[in-house]
Amino acid sequence: MTERSPEPHAADSHDLIRVLGARVNNLKDVSVEIPKRRLTVFTGVSGSGKSSLVFGTIAAESQRMINETYSAFVQGFMPTQARPEVDVLEGLTTAIIVDQQRLGADPRSTVGTATDANAMLRILFSRLGQPHIGSPQAFSFNVATVRASGAITVERGARKAEKATFTRIGGMCVRCEGRGAVSDIDLTQLYDDSKSLAEGAFTIPGWKSDSFWTVRVYAESGFVDPDKPIRDYTKKELHDFLYGEPVKVKVDGVNLTYEGLIPKIQKSFLSKDREGMQPHIRAFVDRAVTFTTCPECDGTRLSEAARSSRIGGVSIADACAMQISDLAGWVRGLDEPSVAPLLGTLAHTLDSFVEIGLGYLSLDRPAGTLSGGEAQRVKMIRHLGSSLTDVTYVFDEPTIGLHPHDIQRMNNLLLRLRDKGNTVLVVEHKPETIVIADHVVDLGPGAGTEGGTVCFEGTVEGLRSGGTITGRHFDDRSTLKETVRTPKGTLEIRGADRHNLQNVDVDIPLGVLVVVTGVAGSGKSSLIHGSIPRRAGVVSVDQSAIRGSRRSNPATYTGLLEPIRKAFAKANGVKPALFSANSEGACPECNGAGVIYTDLAMMAGVATVCEECEGKRFQASVLEYRFGGRDISEVLAMSVVEAEEFFGAGEARTPAAHAILGRLADVGLGYLSLGQPLTTLSGGERQRLKLATHMAEKGGVYVLDEPTTGLHLADVEQLLGLLDRLVDSGKSVIVIEHHQAVMAHADWIIDLGPGAGHDGGRVVFEGTPADLVAARPTLTGEHLAAYVGT
Repeated sequence: MTERSPEPHAADSHDLIRVLGARVNNLKDVSVEIPKRRLTVFTGVSGSGKSSLVFGTIAAESQRMINETYSAFVQGFMPTQARPEVDVLEGLTTAIIVDQQRLGADPRSTVGTATDANAMLRILFSRLGQPHIGSPQAFSFNVATVRASGAITVERGARKAEKATFTRIGGMCVRCEGRGAVSDIDLTQLYDDSKSLAEGAFTIPGWKSDSFWTVRVYAESGFVDPDKPIRDYTKKELHDFLYGEPVKVKVDGVNLTYEGLIPKIQKSFLSKDREGMQPHIRAFVDRAVTFTTCPECDGTRLSEAARSSRIGGVSIADACAMQISDLAGWVRGLDEPSVAPLLGTLAHTLDSFVEIGLGYLSLDRPAGTLSGGEAQRVKMIRHLGSSLTDVTYVFDEPTIGLHPHDIQRMNNLLLRLRDKGNTVLVVEHKPETIVIADHVVDLGPGAGTEGGTVCFEGTVEGLRSGGTITGRHFDDRSTLKETVRTPKGTLEIRGADRHNLQNVDVDIPLGVLVVVTGVAGSGKSSLIHGSIPRRAGVVSVDQSAIRGSRRSNPATYTGLLEPIRKAFAKANGVKPALFSANSEGACPECNGAGVIYTDLAMMAGVATVCEECEGKRFQASVLEYRFGGRDISEVLAMSVVEAEEFFGAGEARTPAAHAILGRLADVGLGYLSLGQPLTTLSGGERQRLKLATHMAEKGGVYVLDEPTTGLHLADVEQLLGLLDRLVDSGKSVIVIEHHQAVMAHADWIIDLGPGAGHDGGRVVFEGTPADLVAARPTLTGEHLAAYVGT
């Protein structure tokens, strides 16, 4: 008698993540079923809703539900998340998100502190370093040495005063406070010493002579003579003027704080993020402040004691300065049974850097200098070798910043995570990664309001023949140009030695499209951003993030709102400020936000549309003013294409606005609405918004850093057309890029390598793409030849 097989266990039936009715951002009631323990790739044009579905819906709800398992006390310290707009979400597992957000640009944040590597090194040196100087804190450049002594009162039984001495040994360099650099301020940029304060000596932007908080607090403080030229100050007056300690003074009956000019400038300008400054303030800071390596610690950030303790002749500063691939070898060479578990974990972490293609970095590299792709891969390190299974890993374009040679390595990592029994969700544009998917979800058909629907679900083969935009362009390949442009001159770089560059001499042709390529870490950015002088005429569009609040939108960021406000004001005979949602025209109920935010402490806050303005952000009286038959809220709701037509002709013709809108359409952002918050834009959209803004600058040389980031296959062709138009208009365009379509389209290629870190830093090829493909002298040549099919 044969035994019947048992019925499948109920627990084994949950093998799908089901999403029903997702409406986050531009999603239009999207319903999908995603297989668990498989690799699913989400494709579609930039702005089609991929991130809204994967990050804004699936990952966000998973994280929210995990947070709810903690106590209310713990939740009070965690970021609160609202429930995504979706009808049903079933089958979720714990989500681990690896996104493109740059690592914090805090001056003390390094690759070592952003991972666990520095913490483990500090413990290692506190155990084995000779001479022994203290605990792991003694090797930390984030911890200052503190000494204190005095009486303390212990309230236990009978109160008793006791004398106590306290010492905490830290590793911070006293001079630079752990930053590795010191700033010198050029006093000639702050004031004209031939004038007195009364004559307007200050040349600092925004310091007006009638301002209480700046000029008058100095002139009327009593510490200096306001009518005496600054060059005639006595030694004491000059010291009080430049370095005076904070002290309360009265100006016109108002209590103010007087402090020396140098500390005031440091607090008001140097403590702020340079990228977030207005252009004229940033230009002033660049003129007035020079940053030099700290002479005390030689840029290591560490105190003399921390640098003196060594293991086998190597200090912790030496270890952090090593290339990580070399440091991994040094750690494996240490034979010390007393710290064997620590050495094993540290070696594994360092090997993970090498495995993921970041072995060329050093642990003392400032975190803020990493590209988006490098930052993303640094975050992935802690997940390599993890014992967790049955979790959902969510990746946002993990191939960003990777040479075609390195993409295979990334693919292997994604497949390894899947094969351990995890669900892997990847938002991606590169066909090399899409092709390894078990399941593909293609969103579209267009971007913005034209997208937000599922166009295809199934296998890669099904996508190829499915007829969607992604399917039609999947096997697109650019061809080499038959003729290349002739240069109109050269930009000479001589003896470039920044970071890993090895005294590079190179002539960059001008008046043509030049592509600089090479594996990640070969020295491309060091050569171009570090060696091309930041002089007038060079417009650099790098990968730094756009900063903006939920009030910021494409109209405010690009300066488009200014001509629109002026046109409305002139047509209606009122002030331009009425047509700004951040100024006089704002709805008083929601202060121009359009929504009312209700904070519910440790629970997710609630955003409700403002009943007063119905989400239009302006006072009702402002909306009565019209221009070309539209009010200001209707104009901000227009897409770029609609607005370009509206401001291009007829009574609403506004040339200044039309020119900005034309640039936005040129970079492929025609579908964006003018008032869409910047916080809702994808990474690719933000990069192109920056490009559109910089196109207005009167530069002769454009430097673009991976402009294909976040671009769909169908949009790359439009980008190539834009680059051609820039060159044909007389500009020189230098592009740092890995995308083979851009390489094939170039007039001249400069290839760096042959490897990364100290294995790179040399020019391994200069010439036309055709010569590179014919000779195939480098990794880039081999991949480009395979791409164009020769």
